[in-house]
Amino acid sequence: MTPAELEAARDRVVPDVVAEGLRVLFCGINPGLMTAATGHHFARPGNRFWPALHASGFTPRRLRPSEQAELVTYGLGITNVVARASARADELSDEEYREGGRILEEKVLRLRPRWLAVAGVTAYRVAFGDKKAKIGPQTRTIGETRIWALPNPSGLNALWTTPKLTDAFRAFRLVTGVPDASCAGGPDD
Repeated sequence: MTPAELEAARDRVVPDVVAEGLRVLFCGINPGLMTAATGHHFARPGNRFWPALHASGFTPRRLRPSEQAELVTYGLGITNVVARASARADELSDEEYREGGRILEEKVLRLRPRWLAVAGVTAYRVAFGDKKAKIGPQTRTIGETRIWALPNPSGLNALWTTPKLTDAFRAFRLVTGVPDASCAGGPDD
């Protein structure tokens, strides 16, 4: 993908991968330019979402971003706090985060997932006005949906190595009661 193609994807919106009654609705901060250009969530090659999702047991094999629709068959989905694409999350305003939080709350009330997993605790703090939120379970709920803050899987988040990120995803999966799908095996194991 050329720099011009990526720049042309700025401000695009990527459709959610959702259904009613999901086990877990994963929520990114906002689409990056690669995601917006391809239409596939967490599409940047350095993003660790897909590897961590599989290694933690949420999926039976490592899915490619282009296979994102398959998530629904596992009771999983993806959305974002802020819908518009940008090159970096720091291009978003606090107002965009707060408005995104309001829209996300409406979406969660409509779709009723068991869990909302926000992959980016800083985005969660701003979107929901919870300055003290930490990685892990949150006291806030949206209707009956429980909330968990996960580390941001971006390759730019060097504090969270892939093994640490996988451990965080696995700890979350164990709390949700989602069975370990990685035991099922697959061609990419």
